[in-house]
Amino acid sequence: MQPRLTPTQMQVLRCVHSGLLNKQIAYELGMAEATVKVHMTAVMRKLNVRNRTQAAIVAGQFGWSHG
Repeated sequence: MQPRLTPTQMQVLRCVHSGLLNKQIAYELGMAEATVKVHMTAVMRKLNVRNRTQAAIVAGQFGWSHG
């Protein structure tokens, strides 16, 4: 069963999968870098992964890397 992510969490995850840094994601999505970090923490918790690389791999496995 796939974890349920909010639309914003999905956007952040897609950006991570594209290789963007938090600062770049913040600019791209029009939010503060601290907000990106909060979303990434929630995404990693929901996906049960320890880092953004693992999160990006899971995104690819679930087909979440494309909008």
